[in-house]
Amino acid sequence: MVAFGKKLKERQIQEWQRYYINYKLMKKRVKQYAQQIQLGTLDRRHVLKDFSRMLDNQIEKTVLFLLEQQGLLASRIAKLGEEHEVIQQEPHISRIAELREAYRAVGQELLKLLFFVEVNAVGLRKILKKFDKRFGYKFTDYYVKTRANHPYSQLQQVFKHVGFGAVVGALSRNLHELQENQESQGSFLSIYDQPTLPLQDPVIDSIRAAIDRLSNSTNFLNFLGQHALIMHEELPAPVDEHVDDQRYHFMSLFLNLANTFLYMVNTYIIVPTADDYSMSLGAAPTVCGIVIGAMAVAQVFSSVYFSAWSNKSYFRPLVFSSIVLFLGNVMYALAYDLNSIWILIIGRLLCGFGSARAVNRRYISDCVPLKIRMQASAGFVSASALGMACGPALAGLLQTKFKIFNITFNQDTLPGWVMTIAWLIYLVWLWITFKEPYREIEENHVPHQSNAENNALEKGIKQPLLTSLKDKVDEDDDQDYDDSEEAPEDSRQPANSIGAAYRLLTPSVKVQLLIYFMLKYAMEILLSESSVITTYYFNWTTSTVSIFLACLGLTVLPVNIIVGSYISNMFEDRQILLASEVMVFVGILFSFHVIFPYTEPQYICSGLLMFVSAEVLEGVNLSLLSRVMSSRLSRGTYNGGLLSTEAGTLARVIADATITLAGYGGVSRLLNVTLFPSFFICVASIIATCYTYNSLY
Repeated sequence: MVAFGKKLKERQIQEWQRYYINYKLMKKRVKQYAQQIQLGTLDRRHVLKDFSRMLDNQIEKTVLFLLEQQGLLASRIAKLGEEHEVIQQEPHISRIAELREAYRAVGQELLKLLFFVEVNAVGLRKILKKFDKRFGYKFTDYYVKTRANHPYSQLQQVFKHVGFGAVVGALSRNLHELQENQESQGSFLSIYDQPTLPLQDPVIDSIRAAIDRLSNSTNFLNFLGQHALIMHEELPAPVDEHVDDQRYHFMSLFLNLANTFLYMVNTYIIVPTADDYSMSLGAAPTVCGIVIGAMAVAQVFSSVYFSAWSNKSYFRPLVFSSIVLFLGNVMYALAYDLNSIWILIIGRLLCGFGSARAVNRRYISDCVPLKIRMQASAGFVSASALGMACGPALAGLLQTKFKIFNITFNQDTLPGWVMTIAWLIYLVWLWITFKEPYREIEENHVPHQSNAENNALEKGIKQPLLTSLKDKVDEDDDQDYDDSEEAPEDSRQPANSIGAAYRLLTPSVKVQLLIYFMLKYAMEILLSESSVITTYYFNWTTSTVSIFLACLGLTVLPVNIIVGSYISNMFEDRQILLASEVMVFVGILFSFHVIFPYTEPQYICSGLLMFVSAEVLEGVNLSLLSRVMSSRLSRGTYNGGLLSTEAGTLARVIADATITLAGYGGVSRLLNVTLFPSFFICVASIIATCYTYNSLY
């Protein structure tokens, strides 16, 4: 295991080594600056000027080489174009095949060049973070803004990558024409004549995937994918393409997303009727907090053992999850006829013990090819949002009552019976169609080092580059080892316990987790007590509560589209983060019942403001969290996804317990008593956010 500088050097293409930015030199220069400032021999103004000039020189060296290589590629394509003209006059199968291979060879060279840009961009981002962390400046913000937007910007030459598009276009057109000629015996159709039929060539596919990773703006898909908090290493070890092919199975991915959807439906389908069900069993309506929260209590523990189990298998945990959820819903439905609140709670506990969301995340992270991983991550978030909306909506449709063999089916028990049937169907479907992924890599525990360069070109680095450069709150998780020395063996190993994972969290990551805890707590209070509050103040029926909750759930995707496609391009993430926290605070504040009569418009508007703001906050917060967590938390049982899940689940548990405990003071006081903790936690998170970012900048 080695420090980042050595790891970066290993990724470099040897014959181009002198054209890469000199990360080692700049890192040593940063250390020298720190020592000289401490001794008083250098002022900070001189440091900024000198380091800016050094960065400019390093980037200029890289960019000039990049332009030179693009010119060489253009010359090779021009010469091949002359040969192409000759073949058009006298088509010959063997000459066409040779020319196609020649174009593919140019494509491989272009992949090398793209990977060259990626490695330089990662090194640049890391040294900027290291400088900011060491001196506490907003240097990254200043440097990127002044250089990227200048008309003579060297950074713009790298990140706009217009020249790459022209080369890819030339390669695609010529390969397409040669393919058409070889298959159609002389019919030269252009890609422009058939835009709906893209060229199917592995080299072009790899180039397109690499260029997609060089995107310089945040888009909805990336935003939604990061919302799933599926952790990635910044410089992953290259893995052979055929391994991805053997591990990936579309139906297995679809079954994981279906599991996510059904689990979210199962979580929220009981919310509109939980208070009524509790009263029918002789308990207070506020016991609904325990009934709803029992699932979250069990999930605190199930997340850990499912995360560990997924190190060995994906199929068995999903089967176990389906069986436990089937049994839990049967118990939940039978509690009515058995007249037992304990059976009801135990049924919900079993449902929580069947939470396989850790497995769903891990499957996407480990088994889905890189080129579609972002789409799969976005699918995970979309499935969760859809399930959250469908659960209450489905409960609103189950307003009937009948008996079969002395078993009661009504609005309280039907959610349990519907989910029982759903999980039974899912279990059969899972058993028939799921394919256990190929696991040679995990069994050997040895990263593939052979053909590293070619594999790296195919795989590249996953993080969008300019977005990464603008990520100024990212804590540097490198150790300050000299690049000539090896880091301690355990300095890059994944965490082996919750305690070890917690010790890897930087102050900014802890603040992000506090924010996540706060927003989950506020959302759970709003959703779980909605039925009790609206019945007490407005006499809403179960159907009305269901419609309200379904409408809240349906805002998730539109809000993420707006934030991911527009707002994130206009403001920095930390600005959106703080603004969202303030709006959640305003929503909580206006939800209190103080003097005036409590009205439906006040409840709906304040609830909608709180929920939508929390959704925006969650998306931005998890997007930041996925970038600032240590790379050691991107793998293993105790990974970043597990930590965030535990933080959110713990918040839900405490929120549901708060509802039940507050119920002892009477329903008339329930609203204000449950909102006070949300209020104080929100204030604490805003203060922590301001303090953390002020100390960083």
